Amino acid sequence: MDLAAFHALRAPAGAALLDRITATGPLTDATALRLGTKLRGEHPADLVAAAITQARLRERGAAKFGAAAASMWFTSDGLEQATHPAVAAHRAARLARHLASGAAVVDLCCGIGSDLAAAAQVGLRATGVELDPLTAAMAAANLGNAAAVIQADAQTHDTGGAAVFVDPARRGSRGRVFDPAAYTPPFPFVTDLLGSGRPAAAKVAPGIPHGLVPAGVEAEWVSLRGEVKEAALYSPALSDSTVRRATLLPGGHTLHANVEESARPGAPLGPVGRWLHEPDGAVIRAHLIDGVAAEIDGRLVDPSIAYLTTDHPVATPFARSYEVHDVLPFDTRRLRTMLRARGVGRLTVKKRGADIDPDRLRRDLLRGATGDAEATLVITRVAGAHSALLVTPMPGNSQFQRD
Repeated sequence: MDLAAFHALRAPAGAALLDRITATGPLTDATALRLGTKLRGEHPADLVAAAITQARLRERGAAKFGAAAASMWFTSDGLEQATHPAVAAHRAARLARHLASGAAVVDLCCGIGSDLAAAAQVGLRATGVELDPLTAAMAAANLGNAAAVIQADAQTHDTGGAAVFVDPARRGSRGRVFDPAAYTPPFPFVTDLLGSGRPAAAKVAPGIPHGLVPAGVEAEWVSLRGEVKEAALYSPALSDSTVRRATLLPGGHTLHANVEESARPGAPLGPVGRWLHEPDGAVIRAHLIDGVAAEIDGRLVDPSIAYLTTDHPVATPFARSYEVHDVLPFDTRRLRTMLRARGVGRLTVKKRGADIDPDRLRRDLLRGATGDAEATLVITRVAGAHSALLVTPMPGNSQFQRD
């Protein structure tokens, strides 16, 4: 879609066409093709293509934005990179805690406006800056009067004395970009903002190496219902001497370490106990497993594996917990025999630190199975040895359920 097609879709005839397409229901490739063929006899081909594309993006957008997606405007990259509303609300609340009511915030590389909307909702005076003319126009339409959007280059736009948030583009012609050196604007631009002395924050990929985080800057990893969504960097003016933080949404549970805590000894090692605990991905990314271990009085089953164990059941929002029934060497034939003896016909295979294909192993282990019992098998390393743990999830103790 180009800017002309976007404006045409917002005009009465284009809006009616988009409503008509939306009313047909979910658009598979086949239904979109048939509908497009039919509608091109009544409307310009480029308008039909733009309307179908937008309808399909709104369908996809519902997974992230819920019912609001039905009236939002998206580009494919804009939807992919847009911050989930729950994560955007968490960040906006952080900004609001450190800034005065009504403070000015400039969102550089604002995309379709998800973070802008969240900032406006907490009473900040938000302005978005977006280089791409089409994306800027869509952001303005999505925001209405809630925030201003300027089409400009983030690297040259004068932000004045406002607090700054930057979300550099992490997608290129070949798809998602993982190397911070390939961000747009480049990572040095981001670090310069974070070191400028003003309140500044940046959204980055969750895989960012810890060594790239500038001194004095807080790095926060955020997960939503167990899925790590992003990492964000905060300048000292928006932090409280924390260097690493893991936050779990929607509950808002947070675990952090300051400079002194970062130097503390790691979690102890020990044999597998009656309970196994799998830390949330944000905790793992933030290198805060030792914090969870201290909270639950746990120990690592292997120095290189992010599994903790205890002898007694403990509940923590920072990990999923399992009762351990057996710890066996990783031997396919022995495991198959054990599962058949237990009448297992439904199996979940989890892995960490093991070079296996869980789906393939599950099919192999259940080959010829006739039972209907359910089991969970964890393939990992225990004290350096490849092992299989037969476990049962602890009822009601999942961070997915805690809010």
